[in-house]
Amino acid sequence: MKHNIYIYMIIMAGVTYLIRVLPLTLIRKEIKSPFIRSFLYYVPYVTLAVMTFPAILSATGSPLSAAAAFIAAILLAWFGGSLFQVAVLACAVVFVAELFLLR
Repeated sequence: MKHNIYIYMIIMAGVTYLIRVLPLTLIRKEIKSPFIRSFLYYVPYVTLAVMTFPAILSATGSPLSAAAAFIAAILLAWFGGSLFQVAVLACAVVFVAELFLLR
């Protein structure tokens, strides 16, 4: 049985196109349900978090240093740190944690 990659690509493109176009064509009026509106509002944030979190834990030499940097970054962001400050703190925490873990 020979697999044709072009058939797979056409099917993938069609499914992707339908997922994006069907809501625009089927839902013509404003969505008034507060539950559905809040669900659609948070979908991009949840999707980004689900894709990013596993990468955070596997980006360093040790999951322990990654978890420490993640917690430090969340705390600094919660208390109003800028994106640059959060990134620098996370890098510094990983650096220090890796120094102590290698000993």
